Amino acid sequence: MRNKEREELVGIKEIARRANVSIGTVDRAIHNRPGVAKKTREHVLQIVSELDYQPNLLAQRLATRKTLRIATLIPIGSAETSFWQAPLQGIEQARTELSQHGIVIDPYFYDQDSIGSFVEKTGIILQSEPDGILLAPSFIEESVSFSRTCKRLNIPYVLIDSDLPNNESLNYTGPDLFDSGYLSAHLASYLVQPEDKILIVNISREIDGHHHLLKKEDGFRTYFDKQQTAPAIRKIDIRKTDVESIDNCLSEEFRDTTGIKVVFVTNSRVSTVARYLEKTEKKVLLIGYDYIAENLAYLKKGMIDFLICQKPVEQAYRGIIALYQYLAYGIVPPPKEFMPIDIVTRTNFHVYRN
Repeated sequence: MRNKEREELVGIKEIARRANVSIGTVDRAIHNRPGVAKKTREHVLQIVSELDYQPNLLAQRLATRKTLRIATLIPIGSAETSFWQAPLQGIEQARTELSQHGIVIDPYFYDQDSIGSFVEKTGIILQSEPDGILLAPSFIEESVSFSRTCKRLNIPYVLIDSDLPNNESLNYTGPDLFDSGYLSAHLASYLVQPEDKILIVNISREIDGHHHLLKKEDGFRTYFDKQQTAPAIRKIDIRKTDVESIDNCLSEEFRDTTGIKVVFVTNSRVSTVARYLEKTEKKVLLIGYDYIAENLAYLKKGMIDFLICQKPVEQAYRGIIALYQYLAYGIVPPPKEFMPIDIVTRTNFHVYRN
């Protein structure tokens, strides 16, 4: 890339950073296109003036470039958890913003409880020959295989929600899974004694392949492994995700194990555990994941004590923008952009933004 071109690409990125807006918003402001608030436009143009930025090269690139197609692959929402509606909002937000810039986003969905569904959709995506892919991986072996195929075909891909071991993605935007589990254990440590017990609950039909569940559990256990005295930790894997099956598994565990003071649920299905605890009037500290309606209902009641949240809307939006900047302007994002690990309780949930 010529020096002048590189300088201009850095320039528009710097304008976007200083204005705290996207590159697409900067472009619309510079070229007087609709969709930018007056105050935002004035702020962007002021920064343009301060940097003495000349947008002629950008205008030429926008006029001559081909249509770029980005495929997104995330789990489909289910009756058991609405979590994946949040990343979908981020994808739709990016699609609305980028559609006028020659970017087409093709959404694909898989069943997060079915490896076969994931493999099928990855095959369909590869046949469509996209310019870039945004992926929320669930199954380790299949996701790694897919990522290697993308690498071989020279298709850049971005990961959200969960990273992959030893992957070569263009970018990962999401939580540090190990740290989120570690933080959850730190919260639990304030309320347990060495003689108490902690129960880790994994709820998924394909637990063995769910990298994100295993990394959180690893972080949780590591925290207590470092303590001189620590409570006993038990774990149950619930592979049938209907309410009756979850209730039966929990009833069996609480019947056979006395002294459980903390329950740590490794995904967004913590509301199903809260429902059981409410019905059986069991008093334990309950920690789980994600700012979704069904979890908030039990948070308000005091049945869920802590929700660990990591801004899934922003994850998806930023992942799409990272691909756009790379494909359109050659801007290489950092390999990892970890989202903050937010602790939401019934005292602060009403001001939290997901």
